[in-house]
Amino acid sequence: MGYESNPILDKLPEHLKQFIKPQDYEAYTAINQAVWRYVMRKNVAYLGKVAHASYVDGLHKTGISIEHIPNMYGMNRILKEIGWAAVAVDGFIPPSAFMEFQAYNVLVIASDIRQLENIEYTPAPDIIHEGAGHAPIIANPEYAEYLRRFGEIGSKAISSAKDYELYEAVRHLSIIKEANGTLPEEIRIAEEKIADLQQNMGKPSEMALIRNLHWWTVEYGLIGTLEKPKIYGAGLLSSIGESEWCMTEDVTKLPYTLEAANMPFDITKPQPQLFVTPNFAHLSQVLEDFANTMALRTGGLSGVDKLIASKALGTIELSTGIQISGHFHNIISHEGKPIYFRTVGATALAYREKELVGHSVLDHPEGFGSPVGKLKGINLAIEDMSPRDLRAYNIFEGEQVSLEFEGGVKVEGTIVTGTRNLQGKIILITFQDCKVTHDGKLLFLPEWGLYHMTVGREIVSAFNGPADLKSFDLITHVPEEGTIKTELSPNQEKLEQYYQQIRDFREQKNPTISRHKVFMELEKHFPDDWLLPVELYELAVKNGDSGFAKDILAHLEKVKQNHPNFGALIDDGIAVTDAERVKA
Repeated sequence: MGYESNPILDKLPEHLKQFIKPQDYEAYTAINQAVWRYVMRKNVAYLGKVAHASYVDGLHKTGISIEHIPNMYGMNRILKEIGWAAVAVDGFIPPSAFMEFQAYNVLVIASDIRQLENIEYTPAPDIIHEGAGHAPIIANPEYAEYLRRFGEIGSKAISSAKDYELYEAVRHLSIIKEANGTLPEEIRIAEEKIADLQQNMGKPSEMALIRNLHWWTVEYGLIGTLEKPKIYGAGLLSSIGESEWCMTEDVTKLPYTLEAANMPFDITKPQPQLFVTPNFAHLSQVLEDFANTMALRTGGLSGVDKLIASKALGTIELSTGIQISGHFHNIISHEGKPIYFRTVGATALAYREKELVGHSVLDHPEGFGSPVGKLKGINLAIEDMSPRDLRAYNIFEGEQVSLEFEGGVKVEGTIVTGTRNLQGKIILITFQDCKVTHDGKLLFLPEWGLYHMTVGREIVSAFNGPADLKSFDLITHVPEEGTIKTELSPNQEKLEQYYQQIRDFREQKNPTISRHKVFMELEKHFPDDWLLPVELYELAVKNGDSGFAKDILAHLEKVKQNHPNFGALIDDGIAVTDAERVKA
């Protein structure tokens, strides 16, 4: 298995478990731990003022430590109390899978952590973003239910063929940005590819639109009033740079409405505008309003067209409740309504998300087709016919019939049997010696075997994925590109040792270590490093060594002069320590 399960994770379907990887906790280096600690110390100090109250409360409820990168097993023991669990994955996973995890109350955590160079922000999902951003806020029950419901609806959203291409491009950029030694030119090319794809996506798919809603709420959401909003989005909570910038007048604040679905985002840049929800309940209302526009609830011709365009496994549901899952290939319409659909390849039939006996992919390996609608000249739909009505129209076992549907589809053959749903309505009629035509075009021939005709006056729903998860082998995830693990150079290993020594000193694992000696070595061999001197300053202040603290500050001033981009980070780290000293 490679990970420690629990009752919540046990309920996950196998096709989601394929994305889970072990959290190799021992792989986190001393610098990784220092990066986590810096971000968390700053976050707790700053976000206590600007984050929604649920965030600070959630830090305590979820047991997320300032001092240590969270261990997934420990997180799960605590998250279980609020009905959630967490799993480790390798970077970005497909959006539909990400949403589906949420539907099962499982928080997906990219277990890698950003490099020191990207401490303020990274486009790559990492444990700071997920663990310090998402996990605390789900301790709020109303928000947690919104997240679950979002996953439930979002996983049914239909993607376009280009969505997956964009996903792969974003995943690639996130990987190379966090890899040591990536050339700027390589990053530029990757960013240009994303920009080009975004400009040529065509009409946004359902998945693209709902991902926008996810971005402007779960990732970058604000709550409260336009004048005094608070942060609840994980992207802002985990970005120590953007969490401050977003509160300035440079970022436009807009009321959160359904219009946010039409607002695209650029993952590589700070967001120029953000949406403010008055409360968490409003998030759920907007989500339901969006769901009302999805093929999941509208069905019809447009729903099937979306499935055909997606080229992915999907499902339609007829008004009788029967569900057809497969790759939809063709739809015949009449006066704007679907009258005949066809899948190609493996297809399964289900009722209420449970596969019908005798109608698995083994029974329909080469596709499936059936008419939709009412019979021509008869106002009463087949599904509404009583046994007496069916008898009157010769729709009965053993009868040879010719059924002509509105729009011109004809089904001619001998009825073998019928299948009813729990309400007693006919949902499936099986024929032998059957021929199906439309305006003279052959759709099914007798020599092809038994013909199974689904019954339904209309298509009421169309959505991504199969009706019954067990009908298809969904364990197909083979990432084209994994996150890059680079070996440390001897010089980097030496720096890691210094970080580890100071960490051991702070945690009283080795109190004999000379902090002064470590500082001298840093000045000599690693004059550009800023984070460890900030940690040494903290220890000097706590131990009342004012002379040592002054020496460190003088050194950090030199670092700032040589690297102005480190200035704010250094100042913020010092400010957190100084504020703690005042409180003490």
